[in-house]
Amino acid sequence: MLRTLVMAAIVSATVHGPAIAEENDTLRVGMSGGYFPFTFVRQDELQGFEVDVMNAVGQQADIEIAFETMSFSGLVGALEAGRIDTIANQITITPEREKAFAFTQPYVIDGAQVIVRKGNDDIAGVEDLRGKRVAVNLGSNFEQLLRDLPYADEIDIRTYESNIEQDTALGRVDAFVMDRVSSAQVIEESPLPLELAGSPFSEIRNALPFRDTDEGRALRDRVDAALTTLKEDGTLAEISEKWFGADITAPVAK
Repeated sequence: MLRTLVMAAIVSATVHGPAIAEENDTLRVGMSGGYFPFTFVRQDELQGFEVDVMNAVGQQADIEIAFETMSFSGLVGALEAGRIDTIANQITITPEREKAFAFTQPYVIDGAQVIVRKGNDDIAGVEDLRGKRVAVNLGSNFEQLLRDLPYADEIDIRTYESNIEQDTALGRVDAFVMDRVSSAQVIEESPLPLELAGSPFSEIRNALPFRDTDEGRALRDRVDAALTTLKEDGTLAEISEKWFGADITAPVAK
């Protein structure tokens, strides 16, 4: 029977020893708990797409899942220090991250999306971000996506821990960039006047990172095998439909 532990905001500055998930059969999963609808807290309960996926992985792999929440910007450091075993918070595979971590197969395929204050006709898509103040979440991959644009030096990129939607709606920044799925959910849930600008750009493949050690790779392989089964039996698609009304776990048909 799957047992799930939730340890919210308990990660201290003390560096503990390396993870021993194989020995105690526990997978310590880091997430922010503040990225609706992927991971968030409502009525003191940690929930969301990522939570359901990891619980399903734990059940399939017969491993206990222990969630640990912390600021998004601290997740990579916690993984490197061995305080957690992986991160379930829409971590995008990039060449730089592939050099540092051992990734599972992608379990979400998405695209970056520009969001603006409703009625902002100056921005119709990513090509209109020249000369604009554009917000991204601190520690996310979206800053690098913007810096990779050929006109990146013309964009005033600002990083935020929170209030990214509020400051856009109030005009403190001209736009913000996040993943397509989350942006649609944010607009639907938010009382603020926001809307999408243009189509998604730059395909994003999100996966679970593990430390690139013998132990980390072995644990990655165990989780990856569970993800394969969950894809093949339709469980991942069902979880996605529950949260998004669409299957974001498979490539978009072209």
